[in-house]
Amino acid sequence: METQQDPMKDDLPLMANTSYMLVKHYVLDLDVDFKSKVIGGVIVLFFETGSQYRKTSSTGKEVCQSQVDETCKMRASEPCHVPATNASACSSKKEYKDFTAYGKGEEDTSDRNGNHSNKEQTSGISSSEDCCDTENPENKDFLLVLDCCDLAVLKVEEVDVAAVSGIEKLTRLAKPNDVSKELENLRNRIVHELVTLPADRWKEQLYYFTCCSQAPGCGDLLFTTGPWSLEIRKSGIQTPADFPHAIRIWYKTKPEGRSVIWTTDQSGRPCVYTIGSPINNRALFPCQEPPVALSTWQASVRTAADFVVLMSGENSAEPVQLQEGILSWYYYVTMPMPASTFTIAVGCWQEVKQQSSTAPVQTNIEFSLPYSDDDFRCAHVEYPCRFQNPAARLQAVIPYRVFAPWCLMEHCKEHLLQLIPQCLSAAYTTLGTHPFSRLDVLIVPSNFSSLGMASPHIIFLSQSVLPGGTHLCGTRLCHEIAHGWFGLAIGACDWTEEWISEGFATFLEDIFWARAQQLSHDEVKEQQELKALLRWQRLRDEVQNSEEELQVLRPKKESTGELSESGASLVKYGLKAEKSFMQVHYLKDFLRMLLEDIPEQKKSGLTVESILQNWLDTSGIPKPLLEEGETWKECRLVLQVSGEVTKWIQTNQRIRKSSKKKRKQDEVVFQKLLPDQLVLLLESLLEEKTLCPGILQCLEKTYQLREQDAEVRHRWCELVVKHKYMPGYGDVEKFLRDDQAMGVYLYGELMVNEDVKQQELAHKCFAAAREHMDESSAKVVAEMLF
Repeated sequence: METQQDPMKDDLPLMANTSYMLVKHYVLDLDVDFKSKVIGGVIVLFFETGSQYRKTSSTGKEVCQSQVDETCKMRASEPCHVPATNASACSSKKEYKDFTAYGKGEEDTSDRNGNHSNKEQTSGISSSEDCCDTENPENKDFLLVLDCCDLAVLKVEEVDVAAVSGIEKLTRLAKPNDVSKELENLRNRIVHELVTLPADRWKEQLYYFTCCSQAPGCGDLLFTTGPWSLEIRKSGIQTPADFPHAIRIWYKTKPEGRSVIWTTDQSGRPCVYTIGSPINNRALFPCQEPPVALSTWQASVRTAADFVVLMSGENSAEPVQLQEGILSWYYYVTMPMPASTFTIAVGCWQEVKQQSSTAPVQTNIEFSLPYSDDDFRCAHVEYPCRFQNPAARLQAVIPYRVFAPWCLMEHCKEHLLQLIPQCLSAAYTTLGTHPFSRLDVLIVPSNFSSLGMASPHIIFLSQSVLPGGTHLCGTRLCHEIAHGWFGLAIGACDWTEEWISEGFATFLEDIFWARAQQLSHDEVKEQQELKALLRWQRLRDEVQNSEEELQVLRPKKESTGELSESGASLVKYGLKAEKSFMQVHYLKDFLRMLLEDIPEQKKSGLTVESILQNWLDTSGIPKPLLEEGETWKECRLVLQVSGEVTKWIQTNQRIRKSSKKKRKQDEVVFQKLLPDQLVLLLESLLEEKTLCPGILQCLEKTYQLREQDAEVRHRWCELVVKHKYMPGYGDVEKFLRDDQAMGVYLYGELMVNEDVKQQELAHKCFAAAREHMDESSAKVVAEMLF
């Protein structure tokens, strides 16, 4: 029986038995129906036998052994390769060009930028540990286990890839004349030859993947679905080597599925997009979720002509009209990636283009690579890698596009369009070759639960980064660009280790942003010290107000990355809603102090073991960071804020003392502050027990707080709530409506004061936003309010 998850543990099971069979390529053929809020169609999966299975099949013939272990190891340690109609599940009409047209006019992937039946059951299924034993002592049928949740699976069948015209040339074998065991072996041999084609034959490979995905079926497969898995078997097949290596699944998503959000954009138009967490893509298509399961994919997506389909793909897809009112979009990826990185967004997005009268942004930079073409080598599994291409290695700014709802286009033109090439150039100056050949940036709906999310070839940004100048938008963009290297091209072997990618991205965002602004050395140092103090204080507050178990960066400690014999695993606290709002994974490791002081720390006895113990395997703030936090308070920008805080406190005291006498006060001159300085100023004033209404009014007017970025406005709203400043309640309501990615804990502040008006405001805002709010956000807020 499949293990039923204890909701109190909040752990997320990864059921796929990747040790036995490993998906190498997905072909998706889908319809997006906004009336029924369903994505449905067909997915074809191409497999290789997994790394833990013996090299011989039950017939005694040699089969391929997967390179999954080596691949995972390389992704973790090698920096050099940092990487509409009804949705009927029986409708699979596709139009593809001949493979010679794929990537027409291109030399390699670096230039591909373009102009993206059993009834369903919920019980009675066996776990991968019980039924996937390679030895099969009881002669049980082999079970293929896929990660699957909130999907209606309608049919599963084996695909007769041997029926594809000309496919036999891949194996240099003649097609058998009779349907026999020999033919079954040929089908698996064909899939093996197809998935292992050399990288320079990627166009041919995509063509044959397309042809094979359209090949006829050759027999239904038995299947059952459970809460977290889809299990498939073929009668009489007892080993992974003999199991069909190409299978087709007809399925439909469910409107309540947790991998996608059906909502409306800021212009009131319907849209749908993947959210990436907490369950990744298993409610979008049956897949293998463990990060060791690296695959490529291609997808055709059909929807009404009013909609634009954006996807994690190497080509900038141009739609093809299939019939009146229906467009088809085709994307592909040739760099093996975890299935969780597959991203799709369908909506009435508008492309934001630079006005012709606007001068182009200067992106020329001086940069010399620290290696020559002759001595550069990649150690990953073979694919068309940009790091091997000299032209790609000199491309400071990759092709990019910006999409947004119609009502936000002007906001994007004002800052975002100019920032992208600057931030891309800064990233290239720092790290060299961009791992991906192009970039789409999408402003997602207001219910998006974070400020940004990076996926291959596409970045989601919250609308919260747009107002208030360039600072928040630039830093967040730099953070997501950094994930192209750390998190995507280089990934963790365990989903609990998000600190690896988030720590590096947080550290690098400061470096990228400083270079994008062309700051001097002294300015860079001052701003980084200021930022370090802000992060230190945020970490301190989070540690004081969160569960200790969630502060541990390696919750599985020495067991991190370990899989069961079948390849299944468990994501510790993967379903815990509160975890998605914590920032300890961003803040606790790879701070400036740790990286810059490593040589001195080594002399004082810093070891890998001590880092694991003090930084990763325990809760709280590590002792070295506690000591370093005091030194950042002495930097110039911080001392400048301290002086302004003193002025405000003194002014507040004078106003309170003179309120009855109405004495005229001398004019106080306040200095202009940077956005991060404003954040520090407001956080400092939040520590004051009482600020009178007059000082709050003056504070807002002096710094135009309502016009600042979301980080500043969030602190302003906290001040409003703490001091029950009623003229600012409208600002709080607006923030909870427009900045849902940041406003969750404001609900808690509104409730904790036990003020009737504030609690009414909290309930009013939640009622207005609840229908479209992210599920994790809604759960956390509901616990605060009820």
